[in-house]
Amino acid sequence: MSKELVFITVIGADRKGIVATVSNFLYESNINIVDINQRIMTDGYFIMTMLADIVDASISMDALCAGLEKVGNHLNMKIQVQHENIFKMMHRI
Repeated sequence: MSKELVFITVIGADRKGIVATVSNFLYESNINIVDINQRIMTDGYFIMTMLADIVDASISMDALCAGLEKVGNHLNMKIQVQHENIFKMMHRI
């Protein structure tokens, strides 16, 4: 089974509903969360990283980025999306 992976990072002040809101957007876009890591840092900063499979996504990569930016604005957080291929190219030796 092939996968097309993206890295999603969410950063901002901690509040209720962050994971639920982001996860729900991905669910509604038929995107599977493969891995998730989250933590609260000093001074209440919330950081979450997700690895998500977009192979069966019902939206384009551009729509995914725009949609998560809108979710981030709603949550007053910064959400970034990076395709696995770009990540690999940036970290090649």
